[in-house]
Amino acid sequence: MLRSKSYKGFLKNQQGAVAATYALALIPLIAVAGLGFDYARVVGMDTELQSAADQAALAGATQLDRRSGSMQRAINAVRGGLVTNRTLFASDGTTTAVDLPAINIKFYSNRADAEAGTNSFDVTESDGDARAGFVSVTVETRSANYSLTPIVGAIRGQMVSSAVAGIGSALCRIPPLMVCNPDEDTSLPDGEPGADFSAARAGSGVLVVAGQAGGGAGFWEPGNYGFLDLGNGANAVAEGLGWLGPGGGCTSITGADTIDPEEEIDTEPGLKAGAIDSINTRFDIYQNSSTCKTPGTCPSAINVRKDLVRDADDLPSTASGGSTCKLGNDGWHETDGTKYEPTSSAPLATSVTPYSMGHPRDMCHAWDNVGNCTDGRFGDGAWDRNAYFRTHYIRTENGSRGLVNTAWDEDDWQYNLTHGDSALPSGTTAPTRYQVYLWELARKGDLIDGVRILDAAPAGATGATEVRQPNPVCSQEYGYGAGTTVTDRRVMTIAVINCKAEGVKGKTTDVQIADWIDVFLVQPSATRTHTDKSDIYFEVIRKTDLTVTGVNNAALIRRDVPYLVK
Repeated sequence: MLRSKSYKGFLKNQQGAVAATYALALIPLIAVAGLGFDYARVVGMDTELQSAADQAALAGATQLDRRSGSMQRAINAVRGGLVTNRTLFASDGTTTAVDLPAINIKFYSNRADAEAGTNSFDVTESDGDARAGFVSVTVETRSANYSLTPIVGAIRGQMVSSAVAGIGSALCRIPPLMVCNPDEDTSLPDGEPGADFSAARAGSGVLVVAGQAGGGAGFWEPGNYGFLDLGNGANAVAEGLGWLGPGGGCTSITGADTIDPEEEIDTEPGLKAGAIDSINTRFDIYQNSSTCKTPGTCPSAINVRKDLVRDADDLPSTASGGSTCKLGNDGWHETDGTKYEPTSSAPLATSVTPYSMGHPRDMCHAWDNVGNCTDGRFGDGAWDRNAYFRTHYIRTENGSRGLVNTAWDEDDWQYNLTHGDSALPSGTTAPTRYQVYLWELARKGDLIDGVRILDAAPAGATGATEVRQPNPVCSQEYGYGAGTTVTDRRVMTIAVINCKAEGVKGKTTDVQIADWIDVFLVQPSATRTHTDKSDIYFEVIRKTDLTVTGVNNAALIRRDVPYLVK
């Protein structure tokens, strides 16, 4: 009986049952814990590799300034020149450094291609440095050996990561002026500039006219001008065109590929009130007291040589906005004496000397307000240099090449401009207006061959009651001297847009910019016998150097911000 009771008690005893349960569950519990541990390791490795790709792509993007060698510099930056990336979770027997093979680095010209992974190119492309704006980076595949889960059949996890980054480049404080590309090639994709007319046309005059208010039914024609929307409508346009430091924000260099929607380009329709008046402040012309509004300042250029004069009995006046600083009979007006009014696309006869003459239009644009140039609104760079120097360069005393009261002839000005300080290149026989303008600035006040450069004193008897003033007298910043460091107010940077491809009709949003060019303002916009006040005439200087960061050559500020695309 005692033996039977002991047996039955043993059978009913449940002490130690939990241990057996744990023993049976041990294998699945280890598997679950191992999966969690190893999954965390794989996720950590993925994070490390993705971070490496992101940082490497951003480092590469910082080098894409479109200068020579930018792609190679980007490759160097990606592969450890600027950042060093490591993985602590990979356990494939290689080093901890994340490898970024050069073969896995690709470049793109625009954001759309970069996002889609199409039309990539590499460092072997001859024009790649100028095109590359985005970089794609793919890291080498890495593995993590599973530590706790081989018993459930898992051995290792493999990971690869990639990233795309670009450089968001914007111009700040730009004048909000745009012109429809006169050389637009409609066979090219939107945003492609086509012919580089800034190089082919350097020195040529360009006659641009206002696009139709609202755009009309059709596209704007090549050579139409309009404005960029900087916010706040007409006021922002006037401020941007007149202020020394325009109050507008930043604009994407391309009009697209920007991280800030406010930097995208919209066009502003219509001939804005005060726009032309604001531009004319650069020539020392102030139409009214509100032409330049506080807190902006609108100084003129230092050299404001122009064909307009003021009557001697209206002088002196240095108050901007005063009646003698306006366009009109009581202010700046055409001379009552001999005007520069050619009757053909030929130089004036040597017997004809205008009393006042600014840096003039190309001759094919000067005698007809419609323009009779072979290339329409584009001139050919042939302007009447002899008449210009004959008008303004009359010796007030005996000079090295002529006697008092004689004017420089063609041989004289060609010699004087290419000899001495600030000389133009030897052999220059057809200087651009901008070259002459800069030479005058550099030699301001100097006595050269009997002529005091930029002397305001009237020469000759004709129109002696009228005063030509190549130096500012109305400007808010009156007193600028030749040695003063100040933005060149007769140089503007303007956007060039393929208006047909972009469908510009006035108010158009998200417009791509094909190019940026620097231009020299040739003459103030005014109603004359052969000109209209709404027209703008400039000479092409050059393609804007967009590689310059900080303050650019026309008072711009370039801002570059690298950013991840994906």
